[in-house]
Amino acid sequence: MLRVAVVGSGPSGVYAAQTLVQQREVPGVRVDVLDRLPAPYGLVRYGVAPDHEKIKSLQGSLRTVLEDERIRFLGNVEVGGEALPTDRLLELYHAVVYCVGAARDRMLGIPGEELTGVHSATAFVSWYSGHPDAAAEAFDLPGVDAAVVVGAGNVAVDVTRILARGAAELAPTDMPQPALGALAESGVRAVSMVARRGPSQGRFTTKELRELGTLPEVDIRADPAELALDPVYADPVAAAALPAVARRNLEVLRGWAQADPGGQPRHIALRFYLRPVEILGGPDGRVTGMRFERTAPDGRGGVTGTGGYEDIAAQLVLRSVGYQGVPLAGLPFDPAKGTVPHAAGRVLRAGRASVGEYVAGWIKRGPTGVIGTNRPCAKETVSALLQDAGTLVRRDLPGDPLDSLRAAGLRPVRWPGWLAIEAAEADLGRSLGRRSVKIPDWPGLLDAAGSGPA
Repeated sequence: MLRVAVVGSGPSGVYAAQTLVQQREVPGVRVDVLDRLPAPYGLVRYGVAPDHEKIKSLQGSLRTVLEDERIRFLGNVEVGGEALPTDRLLELYHAVVYCVGAARDRMLGIPGEELTGVHSATAFVSWYSGHPDAAAEAFDLPGVDAAVVVGAGNVAVDVTRILARGAAELAPTDMPQPALGALAESGVRAVSMVARRGPSQGRFTTKELRELGTLPEVDIRADPAELALDPVYADPVAAAALPAVARRNLEVLRGWAQADPGGQPRHIALRFYLRPVEILGGPDGRVTGMRFERTAPDGRGGVTGTGGYEDIAAQLVLRSVGYQGVPLAGLPFDPAKGTVPHAAGRVLRAGRASVGEYVAGWIKRGPTGVIGTNRPCAKETVSALLQDAGTLVRRDLPGDPLDSLRAAGLRPVRWPGWLAIEAAEADLGRSLGRRSVKIPDWPGLLDAAGSGPA
């Protein structure tokens, strides 16, 4: 019997586990899905905005996989630490597939990023999504009138929408009560989403972009002069050659640029061709705004500075300029790419494949693609693992890995523990007059799972 550990229970890890147990080349595979958190689903639980219920419903599909009798969920298990180094994990399993994502956000690299009120979009998403690592985050929204979001991807759109959306519309979601309360008291009236390049180069999808225009009591503003700087904006032939998503995005933005302001109490401004150069602060060390240099197309798909500058007032700055992989102790790492070196998913050590160690997802290919991209990525990795199966199964294992994990002092949360967390969150929601509400802190999650202090 081939026993495999999959590290990470997000889509990439679950798809890897599913592929392993559903294939027919190597019968009798058993998979343990390990996660540092006591709750499964990765970014589907802790990265998808709470008001995107259709995407969050993917949890149902992931649940079906994790409930397979050949798969065992073991949460609250941190790999790479003293209790469970990577070499020890490989002693417990024939093979290990690392699906640990890209957990760190990129910095802007400009003066002022240390000011109070400057955060990564990742931290903001983790806070309103109830990630237990973000329990201590403080977002002083009542004191914020204007916010700047730097970036032009779906995460930037998400945080812009959450800042501008009324708390009453978020109450039916599973957003943690502290975050919902803070947003209910928010003073935010203006949100500027700022991109360094033009509208045809935005990384957001049209569905998410259009959603901004459906927010009650929110005006959407797009400057026709900024849009016109994009060479393809007014060129029907060039626009027709764009990918379909970019064409649709331009149509949406053109409609907003031509619309009259509605005089709503809140507004979102979509800004383009502005490169951040400095975050401005007051004598109290708090952010007061951002300085941007206006850019222009350079004719090669990039932009160049024009020497003109603009300041945008803000008491909150969220940067959303991409993710980076984080090294996992014991695994090789390419800091330039933010990934683990690999060949078709096989981990490479000193340029040679390390039989028994594999990667899938963002730690394999970088933070690219959508949720569905993880499926073919996982299949490629599993295919490599299965090719090695004949060699892998020759090694004797010390017994049930769960016994060894417990002997090392770990307290794994198994599937019934996760179901207990779900039940506790449903109870919490009922007590607040809401639907299920996330428990946002480690003690609460572990207590609910039955793995906390007695």
